[in-house]
Order: sequence, then C-alpha cells, then structure tokens
Amino acid sequence: MPNKPLGAKLKAKCSILVVPSDGGRHRQFEVSPRFVLSGAGIIVVLLGAAFFVFSGGAHRMEARQLAAKNQAMAEELAGIRHQVATLEGAVEGLAEQNAQARALAGLESIDAEVLQAGVGGPGTSTPRSHPLWGLDSLYSKDAFATSFDLTALQRRVQLLGTSLTEAADSLSGHQDWLESLPSILPARGYISSRFSSSRMHPVHHLPLPHEGMDIAAPAGSPIVATAKGRVTYTGRRNGYGLTVLIQHGFEYETLYGHASQILVRNGQEVERGEVIALVGRTGITTAPHVHYEVRQNGRPIDPHRFVIDVIP
Repeated sequence: MPNKPLGAKLKAKCSILVVPSDGGRHRQFEVSPRFVLSGAGIIVVLLGAAFFVFSGGAHRMEARQLAAKNQAMAEELAGIRHQVATLEGAVEGLAEQNAQARALAGLESIDAEVLQAGVGGPGTSTPRSHPLWGLDSLYSKDAFATSFDLTALQRRVQLLGTSLTEAADSLSGHQDWLESLPSILPARGYISSRFSSSRMHPVHHLPLPHEGMDIAAPAGSPIVATAKGRVTYTGRRNGYGLTVLIQHGFEYETLYGHASQILVRNGQEVERGEVIALVGRTGITTAPHVHYEVRQNGRPIDPHRFVIDVIP
C-alpha cells in the first residue's frame, strides 16, 4: 500500500470508543490526530512541571531540616559553653578552698601555673582533628574549644582533688598530733614545785633533780589525762607511790604520781580530760598533791612548756 503524505495523515480522523463498565450503550468520538498530539504534549509538559516542582520542594524541605538541625546544634553548644563557664567558677572556688586547706595543714601552696594543669607538645589535638571539621569548620572550632575547656577542667579537678587529699591527710595527722600533745594540767590546784635540774628535796633535804611539777590539791580530787593515749602502767612505783603512765604517741609519755586511787587499767585508751586517778599522798610526800612528768623519747621535759590552759 502506498504511503500517505503527512498532511493526509493529520487530516484523517481518529475514533475513540467509550464502553461503559456496566454494559450500557457505548459511545464513539472522532478526533483529529493533531488534537491527540497536542493533548499528549500538554500532558508531558504538565508532568515535567510537576516533577520540577516536587523535586525542588524536596530539596527545599531537606535544606530547611538541615538548617533546623544546625540551629539546634548551635543552641546545644551554647548551653554547654554556659555550663562550662559555671563549672569554671565552681573550680575557682574549689581552688581557693584548697589554698586555705593547704595553709592550715602547713603545706606549700600550689603554683598558679601548675593549677592550670595545661597540656601541649607533639600529638596535641587541634580543631582539624575534630570529627566536625570536614562538615563545618566553624562548628568544629567551637566544639573543639568547648571540649578542650572541659578536658582542662577535668585535669584541674583531679589536681585539686589530689591536693585536697594531701591537705586532709596532713590535717588529720596534725590533729592527731595536737590531740596527743600533753597540753593541760592534770589537776585543779596550784603549782607547789616546778621542773628543775636541782632543787632541795622536801623530805631528803638534799639538792636533787625534780623532773616534773607538783600540783597541790585536796585529797580525792580528780587527776585527768593531759592528752589522749593508752595506759601502759598502773601500780606502785618507788618514791612515786600509786602511779599511772600513759603513752600518747609521737614519742610522748606522761607520769602521774602519789595518787590515792587509780581508776584506769593497763591497755585502756583514754582521752584528754578523762579522770584516771584521785589525788593522794602515797610514796614519798609531805602533803596531798600529784607529781606530773612529761617525757619525750624517754627524756624528761618541763611540763609547763606544753601547758596552754588549766583544766576548768
């Protein structure tokens, strides 16, 4: 069959048959090929426009979501920086307390530069090493600075913690030393005879050393421990009569003589001010009193050097 010219083809009619699904009467429409081509073109254009609109909308939505995430990240980072600033203030307060504690403990203060607990040298991290650097250098710098400050605070807190522990240990030892120091008089009365390398003995009438002090008091008056310690001897001792010996630690020992009655036992732990015996006149004595000695490393020391107050 010979081919028809294009003009003849476009003048030919096309039939569109519409058949209802319910089996009703069908209809037939005749349209020109030019109409069909125009309709198809319009449909293609509409589909392309719809694709362009929806595709651009998806990109805009993704951009908006990314912007919202960035804003949330910035706000979160700002909140962390605020917390870091608050922590820095707290650490400064801790540093002041540490300085006071070290002063009370008799320790040297920590140098201000040492307190910064700085780090540096090869291998030190930089903003470029932060995971965010490849995504956003600005956020990477902020995140790195915040992380660096937090790490520095952690090092300072660890340093201050170690320093405070050292101060606490020193204070504890100092407190133990103070509690073990014989620092009060053992009885309420008046000092009738002081420590001397040579004094006229009231009974023997000879110049003899007096390695303690005598405190005159009514018979039966309480004799108290002058510091905390452990009782190491109770009983009669030549010249001293009924005697109590207490070891206080730090090489200190105290002796209480001429008691009428002993109220503690060997090995008993006592505290400063605790009653250990009663004033008497046992041993070589002329009147009721307590003979009191302080020894360090076994060597007698003038007890008056340690007395900071009399018992109430």
